[in-house]
Amino acid sequence: MKAQWRGISRGIAAAGVLLLGIVPMLARADVIGAWDEIAINTIAPPMGTVLPAPVTEAEQRPIYTTDLATLHVAMYDAVTAIDGHYRPFAATPRVPTRGASQEAAAVGAAYQVLKGLFPGRAALYQPAYDAFVAAAGADASKARGLAVGADVASRVLALRANDGRMGPATYTPTGAVGDFEPIPGVPLVNPFVPYLEPYAIPSAARFRAPGPPALASEEYADVFNEVKEMGSTASVLRTAEQSDLARFHTEPPPYFWARNLRRFATDPQGIAANARLLAALWVAQSDATLACFESKYHYRFWRPRTAIPRAAEDGNDATASDSGWAPFLPTPNHPEYPAAHGCAAGAAAETLRQFYGTRKLSFIIDSTVPGLLSPVREFRSTNEFVREVVDARVYGGMHYRSSVWDGADLGRRVAHWIGKRNFQRTRCDHRWHH
Repeated sequence: MKAQWRGISRGIAAAGVLLLGIVPMLARADVIGAWDEIAINTIAPPMGTVLPAPVTEAEQRPIYTTDLATLHVAMYDAVTAIDGHYRPFAATPRVPTRGASQEAAAVGAAYQVLKGLFPGRAALYQPAYDAFVAAAGADASKARGLAVGADVASRVLALRANDGRMGPATYTPTGAVGDFEPIPGVPLVNPFVPYLEPYAIPSAARFRAPGPPALASEEYADVFNEVKEMGSTASVLRTAEQSDLARFHTEPPPYFWARNLRRFATDPQGIAANARLLAALWVAQSDATLACFESKYHYRFWRPRTAIPRAAEDGNDATASDSGWAPFLPTPNHPEYPAAHGCAAGAAAETLRQFYGTRKLSFIIDSTVPGLLSPVREFRSTNEFVREVVDARVYGGMHYRSSVWDGADLGRRVAHWIGKRNFQRTRCDHRWHH
């Protein structure tokens, strides 16, 4: 499938793109987006936030993709129980839904999920809930909606209890050629994620990436030499624009993905459609992340920062070692293959394609990395965005190009599987797009 992605990308570069699906760029976010923002600031609080000692598993090991998926599944199931146009994903309420407010159902579900997962962080979400309840007053519709949301959230939380996040967090490096070597003194990233319970896919291994190129192969030499030349801190080939692109995609993923995916939840679509879209996006992100890290810790492939200085050991005459080579940007402390940024981008792109019925979307993505030449980037299609993510990880020196493409394909396959089986209409019309 890697060739398919590359072919699509070359086609976009070679021809003009007809913009068939325009995503509003500046529309005000509705209740779904508002509680998405509250949630990410609870799951991954801003730097300097003082938190009490963790008690729950989520407080001990917050996983933003998984915890946002739980939040959005609860909001979706609560809202769709009232709206009636889509099938529930995980739970149906046991309380009456007739006359209930969809807005209140979303608030009630989001609040109860955050309260269940992060009871010690109530200061980050309780004021918003209290303000909503105070504004609702004696409104019977809002009261019913809050009850629906709370009931659904309790059932979703029960389904996700003991989700596997407390699994083993160990990794034993071997020092063997091709084996990932962790950065000394730096915490390993997500070694427990492969033990998570998926939301929708049958198992992570079913979507395992095909594997990195053999060290002695021509493909490995090609991707090795590209990142060696383009991703080095001392590269003379990487342009200022390419360096800017690499830095753009180094914002911490919880903030980058939550903020930018939230852009697609806009008022004109309505609460039910926004609940459906963000639930689909975050279930896909969560399961794609699970499958991605299962592949990472299965293959244990080494990063360029290790492979290039040790190239004399790889058995490939077309690679040459450079003991002083260093990546342009810091390398995440987890195995190289497949690239997690690729997995996330591929899952998002496929979910958006299914929801809007086209890849040809006009949208913006921004980054808060300081000092960027272009902190806001415009795209004409989801495939164009995926291609940019691939380039960025190579220019940053973190990944081989083949790894990011294989990650994107893994994410696409996960999202495709989920979208064909979940979040469907209740009527005979099974089309995704609204």
